[in-house]
Formats: sequence, C-alpha cells, structure tokens
Amino acid sequence: MKQVFNIGLLGLGTVGSGVYKILTTNAEDLAQRAGAALRVAAVAVRDKEKKRLVDVPEELLTTDAFKVATDPGIDILVEVMGGIEGTKDLLLTALKSGKSVVTANKDLIAEHGEELFAVAKENGCDLLFEASVGGGIPIIRPLKQCLAGNRITQVMGIINGTTNFMLTRMTQTGATFEEALKEAQELGYAEADPTSDVKGYDAARKMAILASLAFNSRVTFSDVDVEGIDHISDRDIAYARDLGYTIKLLGVAEEETDGEIGVCVYPALVPNEHPLASVNGAYNAIFVRGDAIGEAMFLGLGAGQMPTASAVTGDIVEAVRNLLSGANGSLISTCYHNKKIKDTLEAKRQFYLRLEVSDLPGVLSVITGILGRHGVSIQSLLQKRADSSEAEIVIITHEGREHSVYDSLAELRELKEVKAVQQVLRVIE
Repeated sequence: MKQVFNIGLLGLGTVGSGVYKILTTNAEDLAQRAGAALRVAAVAVRDKEKKRLVDVPEELLTTDAFKVATDPGIDILVEVMGGIEGTKDLLLTALKSGKSVVTANKDLIAEHGEELFAVAKENGCDLLFEASVGGGIPIIRPLKQCLAGNRITQVMGIINGTTNFMLTRMTQTGATFEEALKEAQELGYAEADPTSDVKGYDAARKMAILASLAFNSRVTFSDVDVEGIDHISDRDIAYARDLGYTIKLLGVAEEETDGEIGVCVYPALVPNEHPLASVNGAYNAIFVRGDAIGEAMFLGLGAGQMPTASAVTGDIVEAVRNLLSGANGSLISTCYHNKKIKDTLEAKRQFYLRLEVSDLPGVLSVITGILGRHGVSIQSLLQKRADSSEAEIVIITHEGREHSVYDSLAELRELKEVKAVQQVLRVIE
C-alpha cells in the first residue's frame, strides 16, 4: 500500500498559501486521517520571485503549470489559481493522465463542469470541488452524499460574503453603497473590480452548482436569473427596517411540483425574525429543504484564506482515501435528469415597490387600480415622504406572478403622475 501521496499545487495566492500551510503544519494528523502521508511535491506560480504568505522551498516552485499537471509523480492536482480557459485545459490534461483533481474554481465548475466530469469518469479519476461554494461550509458533500435519501425541493441562502458584509454595514451604520464598498475593499473582502460580487455573478455561479446537485439536473451560469445589489440605496435599507425587514442578497433554487426548476440570485427583503436576517458580515448561510430531513441550515465563513483552504484540504484527504481503497472515480454522476428551467416571470413572489409620485388627490386610487387590474393586490402601503408637489410611497404586495407586477409597473411608468419607479425588490416571507 502506498505510504506517501504527492500533491501538485497550482497557485500560491491567498487560498493556495492556506492549503500549503495546513498540509505542512498539520501533516501528522492529516496522515492519520487520510491513511497515508501527504507531500507537496510541486507548486506552480506565475512569478517565483514574488513575496509569499508562506515560506516554500525554492526547489518546489515552478512557473510551468503544465509540467505539474503532467508529472507522472504527482498523484493529486490541486487547483487554486482561478481562471477558466487555460485552467480548464490544465485540469483536463491532469484528468486524462489519471490524476485526481481538487479545485476551488466555481467559475470553471459552473460553466464547464459537465465536460470535466465526463473526462474524470472516463479516466476513473476524482474531481472534487467542495471549496467552490460556501468557503469553509460543508455543503457540496452533504448534497451529494449525506442528503442522498431526500428529494430536495429548495436551496436558499446567503452565499457571497462581500455583498453580505456591505449590506450589513449599510444596515447597521447607515452607510451608503459607495461607502460600504470602499470599506469592503479596504478590508480585503472586495476586489479592486467588485463587479462579480456586486452584480451577483459570483453568487449565480455558486447557485448553478448547488442547483445541479440538489435537483440532479445540469444547471449552468446562463440558466440563473441574476440581479445584484448595486442599485440598493440607504433609503431602501431604512424603509425595510421600518417595515420589519432586512435586505440580503439571496440565492434561491426551487423545484416546482411539475418538475421545473427555477434558479435566481436577487436582493430581497427578509423578515427580521427569519434566521437569514441575522446572518451578518462575511458569513454565509445555506438552507436546504428536503422531504425527509425537513429543513437544514449550514452556517459559516463563506470566504477567506483558511476557511476555503480547509475545504480544499478536506477534498485532498478524501481523494487519498479513495485512491487507497480503489474507489477513486466511483462516485455516480448526480446530474442524471434533464429538467426544464422555469421562466422566472411565472414565479409567485411578493414585492417591495418604491414610487415617486405627484402629491395630488386621487393618485393612490389610480395606482392601486392599475395594480388590481393586473392581479397585484396590496398588503401594505405607506407614504414615506412628501413635499409641496411630490410624494414617495412604498408598497408591499401580496404574492403574485412576477410578470403581473412587471406588467403593472410598465403601465405605471406611462402615467404623468408617476415621476419614477425608484425601486423594485422581492420580499421573502
């Protein structure tokens, strides 16, 4: 039986440094848990002279990632460098050469997972990706294995730490979007280009992965209806608080009784008594609803060096165990259905609407009449601000079809009495 397994590490940035630190610091315990010693045999970096977060022997460093991916002495390839096209080729090369692969690359799994898994299956290799969603929160393995006895009907949660930190600051301190973003960047939560986070793209890729596992049907990034938080104002945060809600960026994946699935990412008003409303800072929380388990919630740090490195290391240990037992590549594909993606406009939701209107007699009756004609009923209506000529009203609707709400808003925008539809957000009850 093999006593030492060699690991090739692609990337030595924040997460890669964390993985190297865990593998070297906890080497003895990891050997006991895995059943064999784990040895970092090569580390691919872009610049060997760059200052590192960890000290790595010079002889382990190389700028030739392809050499690491094809080295016959490497048993497990660990990818934490990011990117898609060039990275995909490296992983395909490693899988075709019989190596097990561990990756934290959500973009790659969300957009090219089907191809990668097919090659892994063909070559009898493991392709493990626990760190691609939720940082240190174990959610991929539970969906694939621990909850296999369930028919999952919903996965919902907060799965982007950057936006959750920003919305938390806006809620707790009254900061504007711009102020919260600047603070997130200064603390290292947000990148210099925060587009992927604030536009919801990061969360959408994660939801594509979770939905694929939960509903056993391939969901890609393009299937996810995405809305970010870049249009959320401090006024919306304040009004939500007055109404008993907190605004959170949510990922929601649901399977209807007809078998169609809907996958969305959007900012929503969450009731203050809901468990997700109190998930603050960089924390993530994921709800899973199944027919046997009922509801389960997974909570933890959704990003950061060590939480993500923890998930990567767990996959490395599993890969070694599988190699030792001859079970590598044996996990059955989870995407054995081909379910239809539901048009989100057909979904039933509640909505928060903020309108700027003329402060004239009869305006409210006109607005409520238009909403009513489209089948949108009002749960609550508040006038939040008024001057000599204009007023701001906030409406919470009852549950109705999304297209009905948007059709009514299109008609409202044509009214001269409606100066602007300032905000449209979904409401979770």
